[in-house]
Amino acid sequence: MNVLFSVVVLIGVVLLVLAALAIRVVFQFEKGVLFRLGRVVAVREPGLNLIIPVIDRLRKVSMRIVTMPIQSQGIITRDNVSVDISAVAYFRVVDARKSVVAIENVYSAIDQIAQTTLRKVVGQHTLDQTLAETDAINADIRQILDTTTLEWGVEVTLVELKDIQLPESMKRAMARQAEAEREKRAKIIAAEGESLAAAALGAASDTMMAHPLALQLRNLQTLVELGVDKNTTVVFPAPLMSAISDIGGFFARETAAAADKAAKSELSMLGG
Repeated sequence: MNVLFSVVVLIGVVLLVLAALAIRVVFQFEKGVLFRLGRVVAVREPGLNLIIPVIDRLRKVSMRIVTMPIQSQGIITRDNVSVDISAVAYFRVVDARKSVVAIENVYSAIDQIAQTTLRKVVGQHTLDQTLAETDAINADIRQILDTTTLEWGVEVTLVELKDIQLPESMKRAMARQAEAEREKRAKIIAAEGESLAAAALGAASDTMMAHPLALQLRNLQTLVELGVDKNTTVVFPAPLMSAISDIGGFFARETAAAADKAAKSELSMLGG
């Protein structure tokens, strides 16, 4: 009886061990590559999968997007400026079979090729292009990586330059260049303003030449504006004195004309 019980227990333990070896669970974000006696026979989908113990081996492959930082690289640009650039790459496995069979360690391979591609692409651009055309550089790096990694069953979804470190001397030179550019724009704007002001003053002077009293009225208006501040000293412009004499002459002529007209009227009345 004891022997029979022992045999039943042993059989149960063996069955449990075989079941543990035969049952494999593949998660939703994974796929399983099934090897049978060393050969790939199938790619298993997520869920519960049964394999033949000892004979089969199930290799799980994550299908999620992987974020891989690209280490900072010392790069010399096309205009011989040394910069340190780091980036980040996003990729995912699209063919589980190739990612296991075609290459030994896909993550290490992508890291290495991403570093060399970053140096190659940035080295073909000048510093100004590297700073201003990051989108084009990102697209070029991604295109080059995809050409190679698709053979490994991996797709690079995005590459972004993360940090660009410039030498201190270059930072100072760029700061001086930016300051000089701002000063140039300021001088151009000031010169344009002077040109417009000179044109307006020229037009105003032409108007005053056609109407001499306009200049005198402008002088009087200036005196009124000075009087607002309650100044004890009032400066009379030199043309104002001539303006006073002109106004006096105007009144004298008007008076003489009126007297002459009155005299003619009286003579005509006497003659009548």
